[in-house]
Amino acid sequence: MLYSTLSSLYMSVYCPQQSGSSFYQPQKDGRLSQLSANQNLLVEAEVACNIDNYILCISSFFPCFYSFLKPSLTLEPAEYNPTKSSYHPVHDACWGPGQKIPYMAVARTFEYIEEESARLKIIETLSNLFRSLIVLSPQDLLPCVYLCLNRLGPAYEGLELGIGKTILMKALAQATGRQLDQIKAEAAEKGDLGIVAENSRTTQGTVFAPPKLGAAAVFGKLQAIGHMAGSSVSNDIVIKFFVHCRSLEGKLRIGLAEQSVLSALAQAVSLTPPGQKFPPDVLDAAKGKSADARKAWLDERALIVKQAFCELPNYNIIVPVLLEHGVESLPQYCKITPGIPLKPMLAHPTKGIGEVLKRFEEAAFTCEYKYDGERAQIHILENGEVHIYSRNQENNTTKYPDIVTRVPKVKNSTVESCILDAEAVAWDPVSKQILPFQVLTTRKRKDVDAAEIRVQVCIYAFDMLYLNGISLVQKPLSQRRTLLHNSFTEVEGQFLFATSMDTSNVDEIAEFLERSIKDSCEGLMVKTLEVDATYEIAKRSHNWLKLKKDYLEGVGDTLDLAVIGAYLGKGKRAGTYGGFLLACYDEESEEFQSICKIGTGFSDEDLEKLHNSLKDYVIPQPRPYYRWGGTAEPDHWLEAQHVWEVKCADLSISPIHRAASGLVDEEKGISLRFPRFLRIRDDKKPEEATSSAQVAELYQRQQQIQNQLPLEKDDDFY
Repeated sequence: MLYSTLSSLYMSVYCPQQSGSSFYQPQKDGRLSQLSANQNLLVEAEVACNIDNYILCISSFFPCFYSFLKPSLTLEPAEYNPTKSSYHPVHDACWGPGQKIPYMAVARTFEYIEEESARLKIIETLSNLFRSLIVLSPQDLLPCVYLCLNRLGPAYEGLELGIGKTILMKALAQATGRQLDQIKAEAAEKGDLGIVAENSRTTQGTVFAPPKLGAAAVFGKLQAIGHMAGSSVSNDIVIKFFVHCRSLEGKLRIGLAEQSVLSALAQAVSLTPPGQKFPPDVLDAAKGKSADARKAWLDERALIVKQAFCELPNYNIIVPVLLEHGVESLPQYCKITPGIPLKPMLAHPTKGIGEVLKRFEEAAFTCEYKYDGERAQIHILENGEVHIYSRNQENNTTKYPDIVTRVPKVKNSTVESCILDAEAVAWDPVSKQILPFQVLTTRKRKDVDAAEIRVQVCIYAFDMLYLNGISLVQKPLSQRRTLLHNSFTEVEGQFLFATSMDTSNVDEIAEFLERSIKDSCEGLMVKTLEVDATYEIAKRSHNWLKLKKDYLEGVGDTLDLAVIGAYLGKGKRAGTYGGFLLACYDEESEEFQSICKIGTGFSDEDLEKLHNSLKDYVIPQPRPYYRWGGTAEPDHWLEAQHVWEVKCADLSISPIHRAASGLVDEEKGISLRFPRFLRIRDDKKPEEATSSAQVAELYQRQQQIQNQLPLEKDDDFY
């Protein structure tokens, strides 16, 4: 009865009555006045606003009635537009409070982001979606964050869909009535099964209508599929879900980087604080601030969120804390925790000892051996468990059962829990020497049986980030190193501290560099000890510098580049590939950008092996996310699956290659001069190739040194 009464009141007072081309609007005295057609648009806007205000008013007293009143008035999900400049988290949403967000709203947001190139606009668009979620359905915020990241959970848990393209294409063909050969051909041409699925739906009249799913339901289904064994994912399961084919393929590629998602999350929680009663009183907490003040405020709060994520990279914890306590409380609730890996601190390359001395000036520093192995972040939990993670937060615990067994034996009794930063290096127990990195790569990557290990490893520990419940990252390296040495005992060939020397003498550094090379290391790591000596999580910092033997021969460091094309050999190289097109990776746009053509550093045997191994990765057309200059087009395009380490003489501005385009020159990219192949990096994924930002930084440093310009301090790669 009450609902009927309220509905009647709403209909009689707020709904315009249409008569021909004119509208009738209720007046204060209850009479209806006729409006001309020219005023219709204005009236429609006013009525829409009045309707929403009415519903908000009623809902503040009777929240349960919103679900009855709002559905007929909201936008269709397909009309959802989070790009509006004056976006209203309630009025512009296509769902109501307590309702589940439609997956279509998320998909529409992705479409707008895919069409946008400006990073700030992308953040604002995603932030608007998150603001509506905070107000209307906060329980769906976490699933939507994961959908934006194209993940099924924390990165270190390693949960992936694992559905092969063959299953996807068969399911798509069966669901749409198209021939499998047609699906395969279009997939090869487009390079994205999501696009093929979209085209199939728009061109096939018999395709079933997509179910009206909620975003959380989609995420739940994806998680369920991720937990299945690969062979148990049947065609039927995928067919029912094929409309989400791009998600099933595990590739999003819409230009949405994780740092942008974090910024959008921070912006949303800041502008529209969670936990308000409905209707919310504060929809834009920055209202009234100047543009500069607003930006500074949002940037400051984004930094808090990003720092919290660096220390505790788990959205399952961070998002609930944001919803319950807000941005300011993140440092209190989100702290470094053993069992949750951190992104490591990384070093900048340097071209010589002179640059090291100039950079550090009067600061005390240490030189450590730079070991040629695999980064190992070792966690000891309070319950005695030992976990090992790679530099990319992958769980390598089952890869190194020997280390897991060894670590508890070398720790002192005072250590209850800790996190170590170390390097796992191949070791010859007979000659008692370090072996090349290539030997380490021959070990199995998962589920290693300790009894079958043929390649022994030695752990070289060089830092401690956490000890017995206390984070050490804000303490200087000198203190962290002392705690490390006091907490563990060295055992030859099993667990050692990184060889180091504290000095600022040029001759001593040069001698120590030579000694590191003789001891089968890559060179030195030079680190500040007291001043600016904190551990900077997830940053490539100028407070750690790499000094290699060949620093005078080129840029001072090597680059890890993805192989995206191949050129047919001529002359004595006929019948194999004679050169290759390499690319760096742009994390913001999710693109592979060409940086050089390489043909030096390969033996004839290398080229023959590469020709045989790469032929399975030949594709008829370049992927939509490849960027290159016209004259650089290879004879064969390749799927970006392989990463090579490359050395070069220097870097130069290029009208052909697209690496770091727009970062140094508005129109041109950067290329490598005299690139030389060094080795295959089996331990790196294509997306872990040298980034475009790093390429730009290498070029700028090179110019600074050549022109004797002061070195700028720009440590932050956020």
